[in-house]
Amino acid sequence: MVYASDQSYYALFKAAKISWKKSQKNNPAKNEEQVKAKKKEIQNKLEEWEAEIKAGKIAVFMIDECHLLWGDLLGYVWGRTDSRGEIPIKNQKNRQTYYGALDYQNHEFIVKEYSRGNTENTVDFIKHLQKQRPGQRIAIFWDGASYHKSQEFKEYLKQLNGELSEDEWLVHCTTFAPNAPEQNPVEDIWLQAKNFIRQFYHLCDSFKIVKRLFIFFADGQIFDFPKLFYYGILPQLI
Repeated sequence: MVYASDQSYYALFKAAKISWKKSQKNNPAKNEEQVKAKKKEIQNKLEEWEAEIKAGKIAVFMIDECHLLWGDLLGYVWGRTDSRGEIPIKNQKNRQTYYGALDYQNHEFIVKEYSRGNTENTVDFIKHLQKQRPGQRIAIFWDGASYHKSQEFKEYLKQLNGELSEDEWLVHCTTFAPNAPEQNPVEDIWLQAKNFIRQFYHLCDSFKIVKRLFIFFADGQIFDFPKLFYYGILPQLI
């Protein structure tokens, strides 16, 4: 059957509750039961530490790494229907790695740039966080990247925490469930930062400017969006 008007097709799709939407990736390796169990584990730890978090004895950070490419600038833009939207990019493979940490208590986002993600830079970033929160123990939640659990990193933690009991550790690390990036709200901040630089693509005639805009949006900013309440025990902004 052929209709004279395209609107007739749209009406049929609407009646059938069919819409044009962007597909989403789904990792078949993700174990939903494991995700639920890990969420409960994290909730229990946050509940256990809640008094110390509010008292300023423990600083809790959600951490993730972002590998920014100049090509990340490409996205949807408004333009004439008879021409393409073109963005001058000399080398879209230009790359910058950032470590980002979201403070669970006050929602501040701390960013530091590195040459790449590895054990050495991970240790340096934790030391950076300790300087930002002097006198506080650090609790970290992050993914299972190899350099988060390397033997060298385990040795660093062992040396740092020494003979202290677990509830006195200076740095405590917990991983999110495998293949479940939705458990880390930092993923959403990286996405917001990339969307921000796409809005100002016309200013980005060099990768240096791309990085500057990225840092301007993210570093030291206070964030407040629904994903932050994923665990249901999040303290209010102060």
